[in-house]
Amino acid sequence: MKKAAIFILAFTSLTAFAQKVSDYKYVTLPAKFETFKEDYGLGELLTKTLRSKNYIVIPADKLQWPSEAKDNPCNVVLADIINDSGFLRNKVLVKFKDCNDKEIQAIKGASSIKEYKEGYQDALKQTFVSISPANPTNQTMVQTKIQETTVSSTPQSVNTPSSDNLAVRFSNGKMDLQKIQMDNSQFILVSPNSSSPFATFKTTTKNDVFRVKLQNGESTLGYFENGNIIIEIPQSNGEYSKEVFSKK
Repeated sequence: MKKAAIFILAFTSLTAFAQKVSDYKYVTLPAKFETFKEDYGLGELLTKTLRSKNYIVIPADKLQWPSEAKDNPCNVVLADIINDSGFLRNKVLVKFKDCNDKEIQAIKGASSIKEYKEGYQDALKQTFVSISPANPTNQTMVQTKIQETTVSSTPQSVNTPSSDNLAVRFSNGKMDLQKIQMDNSQFILVSPNSSSPFATFKTTTKNDVFRVKLQNGESTLGYFENGNIIIEIPQSNGEYSKEVFSKK
């Protein structure tokens, strides 16, 4: 029971403070996007957008970082652009990782423009709507809080969600997920083997209908139906598939 409480407290701390790109003040881009033959103006375009959303974009060379970033590299998030193109469409994947190389968010963008530069830039622009403006927290405090929580061995009273919320499991036949109620307005579905939620549900003005943020950064809708959790999964063709998670 103590281990479960420690895990939930650590996971809640991680989810509440270190799982959103907007928690960070500084963003750094690699000197070269490895999956592209050339830059195609993508670095400049992403940098301009990040700055418009109040992030401070710093060089890839750590020697040129401001002292605040040098003193605590965990206040810096790495943004990378991956070439995810298919046969007929130019596609990009924007990934954000923390100081431990852990993926925080991955956002997909696609374009039907066949020319490389115009197509890649158009695909990149599709990802910008999913990048929230900066609202930084101190990541040093977060990392320390999580570490102290997970290594603590002395019994203590911890305020955690009720046992009902911790024990509810759902499955779609391919994966088993646990439903954890974070507060009255949101809950998550998470795999026991992952610290990043598969999906985060937030209430809407309609009962049993939720705004859903998927692990890959995509936004969609979810709802309860006959005791099951339904998620509308976005497809590459613009359509949606119905993913049904049944209570176990």
